[in-house]
Amino acid sequence: MILGHDGQAAAFLDAARSGRMHHAWLLAGPQGVGKAGFAHAAARWLLADAAGPAVPKDRLGVPEDHPIAALLDAGSHPDFKLLERLPKASSEELARSITVDQVRGLQPLFATTPSLSPRRVVVIDAIDDLERSAANALLKNLEEPPAGTIFLLVSHAPGRLLPTIRSRCRLLRFAPLEADVLRVALRRALPEADESEVDALVRVADGAPGNALRFAGLDIAALDAAIEKLALHGDTSNALRTALGRALSLKSAQERYEAFLERAPSRIAAEAKRGKAGMGEAVTLWRQARDIADRAVRQSMDPQLTVVEIAGLVAKLAPVERAVKG
Repeated sequence: MILGHDGQAAAFLDAARSGRMHHAWLLAGPQGVGKAGFAHAAARWLLADAAGPAVPKDRLGVPEDHPIAALLDAGSHPDFKLLERLPKASSEELARSITVDQVRGLQPLFATTPSLSPRRVVVIDAIDDLERSAANALLKNLEEPPAGTIFLLVSHAPGRLLPTIRSRCRLLRFAPLEADVLRVALRRALPEADESEVDALVRVADGAPGNALRFAGLDIAALDAAIEKLALHGDTSNALRTALGRALSLKSAQERYEAFLERAPSRIAAEAKRGKAGMGEAVTLWRQARDIADRAVRQSMDPQLTVVEIAGLVAKLAPVERAVKG
């Protein structure tokens, strides 16, 4: 069930019922707010609606026992294709982009008529990840869409797309969820989580369930509290950053370490956005922290030293640290 995007669902269903369904939809908005989930729900509804038996016309819902739902769940529906970044051959890390070969791989699908109904659906998550040649190859399909094909294109940064791609799509904008809707979504996704964890995840989510779920089970409240203590009170004795570095350098703490690499620069960025005295210094500190965090996992930097270094940058936000520096 889609939560918090009723207007988008209504617009999509109205188009489908009108008989004037646009062939390409650009689902645009912040990362993690549910665009990909909407795309998959829409694809499921489109394919089930076209093949039968009948599905509800007023919501993007398909009964679990519907034969089309079973095919999609098994990954064996012949008229559905998902393009996304693939794992690298040598590791579990994802490739940097969706390649032109992946886009060209759609052509055999388009060379035949749909198998189970007059309709087929292609989801691209995310179209921002297409390399330039892949974007150009996709454009040809959008300019001359294969009969019965609907493209659902997920985008976190539509302004960066080729204008010719944007111009051929109908735009659906997605906004962050309200806190109460977000809380319902998290409760459904994390039925075992206690109220305090849900509260903490709501605070860090920025209205995006995807953001919150990345931090589930990591005691993000305690991690943020440690970062906040550094930002407010500093660490002139180095004790706080040293203890944090030791705790996050354990093998069992890898996910919390990666969360720290994201949360600490974000805390510095928040200080810069407040526009108070020292904003210029905060911007500099944020850039330094972001650069270190970006390199940390990719270059297998020592976790303890990395945490100590970034924590030191956070500590420089504290008035006491600025006074000592002065």
